[in-house]
Amino acid sequence: MRILPSLNALRAFEVVGRLLSVQLAADELNVTPAAVSRHIKLLEDQLGVALFDRGHRSISLTPVGHRYLTDIARAFESMTVATINLVETRRRRTLKIRSYTTFSMNWLLPRLSTFHQENPDIEVSLTTSVQAVDFNAEDVDAAIRLSHAPSSDVGFDRLVPNELTPVCSPEFAQAHPELNDETPDSLNKVPLLHSLARRDDWAKWLDAAGVHGVNPLGGLSYESSILAYDAAARGHGVAMAQQVLVSDELEKGKLVRPFSFILSEGSFTYYLIYPKSHLLNAEFSLFRTWLLSTGCGES
Repeated sequence: MRILPSLNALRAFEVVGRLLSVQLAADELNVTPAAVSRHIKLLEDQLGVALFDRGHRSISLTPVGHRYLTDIARAFESMTVATINLVETRRRRTLKIRSYTTFSMNWLLPRLSTFHQENPDIEVSLTTSVQAVDFNAEDVDAAIRLSHAPSSDVGFDRLVPNELTPVCSPEFAQAHPELNDETPDSLNKVPLLHSLARRDDWAKWLDAAGVHGVNPLGGLSYESSILAYDAAARGHGVAMAQQVLVSDELEKGKLVRPFSFILSEGSFTYYLIYPKSHLLNAEFSLFRTWLLSTGCGES
């Protein structure tokens, strides 16, 4: 048969055993000494052992009581730690955000430390995926998606402009001075670098720029845009880039734009999408406000 002493009795025993005083235990527990004594007597009767030796003006633990106190104190310590962890977890709210690999690596992550500095009690768990998000079925607070304006079923905010521009390394541009606004058809003489995730970008830009005689599918292909950008920075050819995702590399001179023409994709750009109910969440509202102030914040 399982013996399950009451938590109040166990707590009274732990405090009396630690302080070796019924009066001090009563003061700590904010009850009367008589109540403490009743809890101890109830526990001893239920266990069938004496936990304390009682003198005229003193109290001490029996050997059995001492062993029992050691185990009980360990259990109460575990409960205390568990409670602290729970409170800290609730205090440090975790926002679960989904994005694309290239957008995360080249735009969001370099800026995210600013949010952590301003909001140290809010953690951001960032995952990457090209799959659409289902807020009804997945544990995700918000997602950054590349699309036209999302449906009105969700809340959404436009983050950044989406503009296409060819980029290459400064060394590659220097080695191919024919790559300039006067002779854009010279692109047919150099390797074009493609992202398999954005197969049509070169065709879009060449058509909008009025460039003919250049095979938009020729050259080298990479699994993701971030790999294509890295290949361009290493001098492997000319990549078609989303300008906002290479802005840091352009500013640092790791990449250059051999042509001045930029193709805007208009409303087809990056949006923060989220359940509308999340606007009532204080932590999410802070993250959203920060993100919009970091991007262009157009809705």
